[in-house]
Amino acid sequence: MVKTHADPRPAVEFLSVTRVYGSGGTRVVALDDVTVEFPSGSWTTVMGPSGSGKSTLLHSAGGLEKVTSGQVLVDGEDITGASESELTMLRRIKVGFVFQNFNLLSSLTAEQNVAMPLKLARRRPSGDEVRAVLSQMGLGDRLGHKPRELSGGQQQRVAIARALVTKPAVLFADEPTGALDSNAARTILGMLRSMVDDQGQTIVMVTHDPVAAANADQVMFLSDGRVVDRLISPSAGDVADRLARLEQ
Repeated sequence: MVKTHADPRPAVEFLSVTRVYGSGGTRVVALDDVTVEFPSGSWTTVMGPSGSGKSTLLHSAGGLEKVTSGQVLVDGEDITGASESELTMLRRIKVGFVFQNFNLLSSLTAEQNVAMPLKLARRRPSGDEVRAVLSQMGLGDRLGHKPRELSGGQQQRVAIARALVTKPAVLFADEPTGALDSNAARTILGMLRSMVDDQGQTIVMVTHDPVAAANADQVMFLSDGRVVDRLISPSAGDVADRLARLEQ
């Protein structure tokens, strides 16, 4: 059984979600009638072969893409028919994103990068609030450093702090350790694990790495746009075996 914290409501829920790109001879079904829940206060990793629908699922869950049919609920709110302005507000308040390439603003300090989501949400950033989340990431002494003055692992920690500063219902992570060396990757994964265990943060992560996936509470496997398998309390070996079978 997937370990969860107090809230019994799923952080994200897909109800018969289909996402189609193109039409006629170029028609591609990226998600095919997917019904799935991502429990609150737990970490779910999404894996599958290239083209299986992982990124589409992540982007649909976070309001970056609209689905063709079905419903997507985030923190109990149906976002399926939301306007662009409503989706923008959702992304600024209810969800956080962490990407492989950090996406930090090079001209801003770590503190200024982390404060940006609060400013975009029309909230006056509290210096204490911003510094606290950076300190949580072990960067209390790097507040005034710009991205070029930080290592890759430190830049990713700034990106995670930026995603967490609005206290999102769910953190979406797309290959968050893909650009990092093994030591930095272990640090990031350990921090994500602590956020789930100690603070009840919900995480949905896409990765190709079985070792990274094994840090999650469950791994969900996609193939041809459908959920085809699931592992609870996964080991890296079991994840690698299941993935290899799907890629044959």
